[in-house]
Amino acid sequence: MQLFSTFETTGYLEMAISTLEKRGIKKESIFAVPLDNREEDRKIFDTLHRSDGTSLIDIGMGLATALAVIGASMGFKLAWGPIFSGLAGAFVGFVLGFAIRLFMELVVRKNKRALKGEHAEIILIVECEESQAELVEDILWSHFALGVAKVK
Repeated sequence: MQLFSTFETTGYLEMAISTLEKRGIKKESIFAVPLDNREEDRKIFDTLHRSDGTSLIDIGMGLATALAVIGASMGFKLAWGPIFSGLAGAFVGFVLGFAIRLFMELVVRKNKRALKGEHAEIILIVECEESQAELVEDILWSHFALGVAKVK
């Protein structure tokens, strides 16, 4: 029987492997495979088939609304009138908000991701007898495995 589990790169993985060896699982029956980190940068703009869950227009819409109201109310005193002033304010607000959000995604969040140092997970494969499967699974869960699967 084989048990597959995933771990973060922490000391708990080492402790799980040593505990398995102490409980009678041979070294040759334990196989750890580190996953590769993503080489390419994440894309900023979403496509129809892929979205990362962040929006670039949320600040732009809020600023567009605020500046449209201000522009329309100030437009009664201007020669262009309230409609054109409101539309101009909405456009300026949207562009300003979009630029702020784009700057935040490109510069601020990229630096946070680089400082955080995203590490890939490690897949641990343990081959054991069916009678040992429950013990191995308990050891993996107690050492903070992210997920565990059994295959006969």
